[in-house]
Amino acid sequence: MAENDNHFDAGTDKDTLFMLGGVACIVFGAGLILSNPIVRRYLGQMGVGSLVQGALPDLDRYIRLRSM
Repeated sequence: MAENDNHFDAGTDKDTLFMLGGVACIVFGAGLILSNPIVRRYLGQMGVGSLVQGALPDLDRYIRLRSM
């Protein structure tokens, strides 16, 4: 038993690698989509900035409730 105390579980390491790889793929894909000028034009017309500003008070309230 003492022999395995200094070693990590190989399954856990592999799961972590897969999770981080998936997150990296999502971020890369979102970057590719958002770099398209047509998509950027549509997002500008929709007013995404005002949507984010409207959501900030709710997010702030949620974070305060979680910290209690």
